[in-house]
Amino acid sequence: MDYWLRGSVLQGTVVSGCDEVRTHFEVESDEDEEVILEVIRLAKAGCYAERLVETAVPLHSTATLNGKDVELPSDGN
Repeated sequence: MDYWLRGSVLQGTVVSGCDEVRTHFEVESDEDEEVILEVIRLAKAGCYAERLVETAVPLHSTATLNGKDVELPSDGN
């Protein structure tokens, strides 16, 4: 994963992001190549991590401070 972090937490200018996520499959098998490629295709299709990276989804954040639920400040987005 190519992850970056810029700015300062103390100055309130912190921002982060990710430019790319990579996966790699390394398989040793006597099975036919087509069979293995289908297994890899199905593994990728069922991988929630790949879907999360590929598809924007709503994010809901909560916080508890000293045992009490607190409202998080807006980040301006």
